[in-house]
Parts: sequence; structure tokens; C-alpha cells
Amino acid sequence: MAPPSSLHYYHLLFIIFVSVISHSSCEAQHRPSDFKANALVLPIHRDNATNLYVAKIYKRTPLTPLPFVIDLNGRFLWVTCDHEYLSSTYHAPPCHSSIPGCHNNTCGLVSFNPVTHRSGPGELGEDVLSIQSTYGSNPGPVLTIPRFLFACAPSFLVQGGALPTGVQGIAGLGQTQIALPTQLTSHLGFQHKFAMCLGESGVLFFGGGPYMMRPGIDISQSLSYTPLIISRQGEYYIRVRSIKINNKLVPVNTSLLSMDPHGFGGTKISTVVPYTILETSIYKAVTQFFANETSTIPRADPVAPFGLCFNSTSLGSTRVGPGVPNIDVVLHTDRVIWRIVGSDSMVQVKENVSCLAFVDGGHAGVRTTTRSSIVIGAHQLEDNLLQFDLTTSRLGFSSSLLYRRTTCSNFNFGSSP
Repeated sequence: MAPPSSLHYYHLLFIIFVSVISHSSCEAQHRPSDFKANALVLPIHRDNATNLYVAKIYKRTPLTPLPFVIDLNGRFLWVTCDHEYLSSTYHAPPCHSSIPGCHNNTCGLVSFNPVTHRSGPGELGEDVLSIQSTYGSNPGPVLTIPRFLFACAPSFLVQGGALPTGVQGIAGLGQTQIALPTQLTSHLGFQHKFAMCLGESGVLFFGGGPYMMRPGIDISQSLSYTPLIISRQGEYYIRVRSIKINNKLVPVNTSLLSMDPHGFGGTKISTVVPYTILETSIYKAVTQFFANETSTIPRADPVAPFGLCFNSTSLGSTRVGPGVPNIDVVLHTDRVIWRIVGSDSMVQVKENVSCLAFVDGGHAGVRTTTRSSIVIGAHQLEDNLLQFDLTTSRLGFSSSLLYRRTTCSNFNFGSSP
């Protein structure tokens, strides 16, 4: 079942926000006058079996760490609770609305699994959520939101083996009124921003910088910026003008790079797509151009789902990964470039074989995997800082942190006041 997209659904979210968030926010933990944290911080890790990113979020009473898959474009946090949801502080808030989906004075929400593309009915709930604050360089005090809004979802949404073992739901970071970033920053008075740094172990920040990584590097500095385009579903898109490899322009149909009035085309950013997906004509142009620019490197047989693979012993090594040409994604102006270096453009699939980590997404108009012409996948995001400013609809990005001799694994979670 596809995710819901009707006007009724979004009207319902607005009603939920107006009727509930006002009395929830006043009950958030009081911050003392000497409180100096600038953000909240949440450790995340990549599950190697699924290439999805997981965070343990503390909810309920007594507090219980629950694993959630991080979905950059998810609309809210949902958790399975149709069997043993044990908490003395849970309750379903009243829904003062005649919009379809509300019944018995409770609010119905449809939860969506972005990996299996299955949906299921549930209802809005409130419960305690706790998360650690940060002063920028290390963890600070734990803060608590007594009445955090989330959706109770049926357990079949996490079954079937597509999600990491033990995961209880999805933590949505999309730009909606009850998504994780909106609630966390609004409840606790931080800047309406969040930042994401993916890796085998990584970190999410909710609020403004600094974001310090060992050895004492503020990765929120020296960012490049481009406008965010927010879809009607709260998903994050950016404008791409062109693609270059080895500083040479790749010939692509530029009309595919813009989103049409029906929501097709354009470039979306995703954490639940493991590798960047390109519409077929773009995929063929990029892989052929990359092949031409690496013609002296011995090939290996393709390994699905990739179409261009190499003998990795012949690639060479640099500070930023395998020695291959850079791929430059030119954004809203020719002066703003997102550079994809070897560590993010290549993936080792088996011993002595590495592949160009891009996937064919099908032809425009008949694609089954995505409505977008380009979906920038999680592998291409690793060891890059992405800061989403939800007030100004602006994306800040670092390109590879390896240039700055640090990684997304270098936040100091080991000490706190």
C-alpha cells in the first residue's frame, strides 16, 4: 500500500498539531537559567545486514531504549504497540476533529514502512521521551519531554526481515508538525535545525552548532548551502543543475532534474535507500562517462545491483578513498558543488572487487522504485555533514569530512558532565 497523500491526511496532521502540541509543550522539562546546551544529540549506527541506520531512543515509564530505523523523509515517529506496550505514562490524546480518521475521541494515523512500502492503521499516542543534550563537543544532561507525540502502529509493519533485527518502528525526520526534529526543537527551545552525519557509527544533532568532532574540529563551519525544496509529503529535495565527472560535464536530459507539477523528477535525499538511484538515461550517461574516465583501470564482472565494477587492487588509494575521478553534483548555481569522492562513489562488494555505487532506477514515467529522477542514497551521504535548516528551508553540506581529517564516527559520546 502506498503512503497516504490526501488533503484529509494533512488537514488531520494540522488539527492534531494545533489541538495537542500546545498543551504538550508546556509540560516539557524546564531548562534552568544556567543551561548552556545548544542542541540534542543522538547516536546512530549502520546495520550491516540491511544498510539501514538505527538509533536507540528512550521512551516510556520506566524508560526503555527502543531501536528505530532513521527515515529522513518520514512524517513522524511510529512504534509497534499492539501487543505489549508497557508504560505508566502512555495515553491517547483527545482528537477534537470531525476529519475522517478520528473516532471515539482518538486520532487515527496511517504509519508507513519506507523499506517494504507497506502501510498500517494506528492511533496517535503520547508518552515520555528522553534524549541527551550537548554543548557541542560532548554529551550534556538528559532532557525529558513528558508528552511526546507518536503513532502506535501494527506489528506486521516491522515483520518480514526487511528491517534490522529488533527494530520497533521508524523515526521520521521529515518536515511535518509532529516529526522528530519539529517536536524536539520546539519543546526544548532550540534552533529549528537538525544535522545528520552518517557512518558505521554516526550522530544526529537537533538544534544549531557547533558540532564538534575529534580532534577538536567544528564540522558545522565551512559548509556550502543550497535551498531545500519540501514536497507536499514533507520530503527533502534539492535542485541539481548538472553532473560533472573529472570536471567534465556529463550529458544528461536536464528536464529530468526538475520536479514537475505532479511530483515526478527532481533530486531527493534519502537514508533508507542504500545507494544513489538514477533514472535510466541519467544512469547510463553517468556510468558510461565514468567508465571512459577510468578506461585504464581493469574491470571486474558486474555484481548486482551495480553495473560497473573494477579490480580494486588496481584502484589505488587516497586520503578520501579509492583513487577514482570525483563526481561533482552542481546545485542551484555553478558555484555550489556537492563533491562525491571515492569513499562515497565506490563500494567494495567482495574481495578485490569494487563497484560504482549507483543503481538504475528505471525509465522516466515507468519507474517503480521512485518518483524522483535522482535519489541520493545513504552510502553517498556517509562522512558528510548535512544540516537541515527548517526555518529558512536551506541545506548546509560539508562534502567529505575525510578532507578535514575526521569522520562521522568521531563525536565524543564517552564523557558527560
